[in-house]
Amino acid sequence: MTRDISGRCPSPGCSAAPSPFSRSNRDGLRCSALIGLAAVAGSIGWNGHVLLLPVAFAFPVLWAHAPSRLAAGAVSAAYFLAASRGLPQGVANFYGTDPLPGIALWFAASIAFVAVHAVCWTGQPGMGRAVRYSAAAALMGLPPLGIVGWAHPLTAAGVLFPGWGWWGVAAAAAGLVAMTTKWWSAAAMAMACFWLWSVATWTAPSPPEGWAGVDLDLGQSLGRDATLERHLELLGAVKRKAGEGSRVIVLPESALGFWTPTVERLWGDELRGSSVTVIAGAAIVGHDGYDNVLVAVSAVGATVLYRERMPVPVSMWQPWRGWFGERGGARAHIVSNPETTRDGDRVAPLICYEQLILWPVLQSALHEPDLIVAAGNGWWTKGTSILAIQKASAEAWARLFGIPLVTAFNS
Repeated sequence: MTRDISGRCPSPGCSAAPSPFSRSNRDGLRCSALIGLAAVAGSIGWNGHVLLLPVAFAFPVLWAHAPSRLAAGAVSAAYFLAASRGLPQGVANFYGTDPLPGIALWFAASIAFVAVHAVCWTGQPGMGRAVRYSAAAALMGLPPLGIVGWAHPLTAAGVLFPGWGWWGVAAAAAGLVAMTTKWWSAAAMAMACFWLWSVATWTAPSPPEGWAGVDLDLGQSLGRDATLERHLELLGAVKRKAGEGSRVIVLPESALGFWTPTVERLWGDELRGSSVTVIAGAAIVGHDGYDNVLVAVSAVGATVLYRERMPVPVSMWQPWRGWFGERGGARAHIVSNPETTRDGDRVAPLICYEQLILWPVLQSALHEPDLIVAAGNGWWTKGTSILAIQKASAEAWARLFGIPLVTAFNS
C-alpha cells in the first residue's frame, strides 16, 4: 500500500503504526515529564529547609500545563505524595508497625488534594483556569478539606515577602494564580527575583525578650513518663532557662502528660518565689475524649491557655468514634481560641499538626498577635523530614508577619 508524502494512507483500508511524533505520544511524554517535575517540586520544596519552600510555586504551572484531567490528577498526586513522603515512616514509628499501614494512610490522605485539583482542572486556558485554581487552593486551605491540606504552596509567602503581612499573602496568592496563565513565565521570573533577594537578606525570627523555648530529646517517653523524677527533670530545665534571664519559658507539646490537680500543685510549689511563667503541653481528659492543650503555670496559679484546634487526624482526632457510640480521641476545636494573651502579649499558639496546614495560622494572624508559639512532640517523625517541615513552616509564617517566634519541640 502506498502513502502520500504527508505519511497518511490515501485509501480507507490502509493501516499504519502511529508515528513516534504523533499527538498521543507527545502527550504521553509531556505527561510523564510533568509528573516527574511535580515530584521533584514536592520533594525539594518540602524537605525542611525554609528557603526552599518557594519551589512549591512550580506546582500550579505543572497543573495548568497538564494535557488532560487525568494527567492533572497524576501531577497533583506526584506533588502531594512527594511532599508528604515521610508519612509512611512516621506512622510506622508511631504505631510500631511495618510501613504498609502508613503507605495506605499516605495514599488515603492524598485523595482530597488529588480529587479537588482534578475536578477544578480545565483544558481551556484563560481566566477560567486561573479562577479554578484559586478555588482549588481555597478549598485545600480552609476546613473541611483544609484539614488535610498539607504542602500548600501559599506557605512560601513568608520566604518571598518577609514582613509584608497580609499584603504578602495577597501577593503570593496572586503569584500562584498567575502561574496558571499564559503569563506564567513572567510571574515565575518576578517570584524568582523576590526569592533571590530574600535568600540574600534572610534572618531567622527570634523569640521576644524574656521568652525562651526548650527543645527536648526524650523520645516517646515525653508525656508518658509521669514519674516525679521526670517532672523534676523538666523543672530543672526550666530553672536553668530562668537563670539565663527568661521570664516565660515554653516546653514542648505533651511535656506535662495528663494535667491533674497533683501535677498543677507540684509545679506551682516548685515555682513559688519566682516570677517565671511556664507554658507547656498537656492533655486534659473529659467524658468523651481529651483536649490537647497548652497550660500556663506560675507561682500564683495555672490556667489552660489554649486548646488545640486541629489534632493529628487518625492518630489523635477520631471523629468516627461518635458514629458508633464510642468515646475517645482528641477533640478538635476547629475555629476556637485562635489567640490568647499572656503577660500582656497576644500569642498565636500552634501545636504540632497545625504548623503543617494553612488555616490555623491565618485565623490567628487576623487577631494581630505579638508572637507565635509553636510547640510539638515529634519523636514519631524520626527518620523523616516532618519535624523540619513543621519548623520551616512556623519560621516562614513568623517572617511573613514580621513577628517573633518561640519554638519548643521534642524529638
